[in-house]
Amino acid sequence: MARKYHPDLNPGDAKAKENFQKVQAAFDVLNDPQKRELYDRYGSAYETFGGSAAGGPRPGPHPWGAAGSTGPGGFDVHFEDLFGGGGDAGGFADLFKTFKQRSRRSAPTKGNNLEHTLTVPFATAVTGGEAQISLHREDGRTESLRVKIPAGIEPGKKIRLRGKGEESPTGGPPGDLLIKIEVAPHPHFRRTGNRLDVRVPVTLAEAIGGAKIDIPSPNGTITLTIPPGTSSGRKLRVKGQGVKQPDGQVGDLFAEVMVVVPKDISAEDRARLLDVLKQYPQNPRADLRW
Repeated sequence: MARKYHPDLNPGDAKAKENFQKVQAAFDVLNDPQKRELYDRYGSAYETFGGSAAGGPRPGPHPWGAAGSTGPGGFDVHFEDLFGGGGDAGGFADLFKTFKQRSRRSAPTKGNNLEHTLTVPFATAVTGGEAQISLHREDGRTESLRVKIPAGIEPGKKIRLRGKGEESPTGGPPGDLLIKIEVAPHPHFRRTGNRLDVRVPVTLAEAIGGAKIDIPSPNGTITLTIPPGTSSGRKLRVKGQGVKQPDGQVGDLFAEVMVVVPKDISAEDRARLLDVLKQYPQNPRADLRW
């Protein structure tokens, strides 16, 4: 391009002179690391951000001589053949675009992230703990990792282990490992946010006469008071015994009473019990309707 638009070869051609100046400006930027970095950041407006002062001294004479006719060793050099584009503004933009793309390809890039799904026990998700996973690397290695499970983590949340992903093929930092948490169901407890629900079986005597019973909770065994005359389905609230969130908020535990009738009661005792209950007639289905 320098040879094609050199003023000596295009006397009196103002357009050729303008194009030659653009080629010279492009050459100056490409050969000045600081100017080139500014151009990569800001594009053609790089001088507004200090480009005019960034490069220090301008490069020496144009490498193709005064007339720009030959390259090193005496053979012709055509930028069109190397980068494509013509004498218009688009040709110069293509030159810079190509150069930037090649620079990006050669720069170190971060390795790929890995994704893994881990199912943890219900109690571990509520109270926290550790779990072990095995990763199969692209190079065939198997790596075991210990993962810390934060207390109160919810299903679907992800734990990020930085630098535990794939290695970078270009010498950059390794990627991250993203672990998606799934929670195994519990045979007795259910969770809704930071609330816990549990069904608690009680005897007929405990339901009629009232009682203090022990039940498990995330904080260990606690005592639950069953008021006299408690029916199945009643929910008793125990404050502060639910799930503790990472921000410090703690939910409540709701114990649903399930009255269990004895199966091995004798016919004689059953008859006596029914005689007693007949003295307290009631219609528990009075409000039941479609």
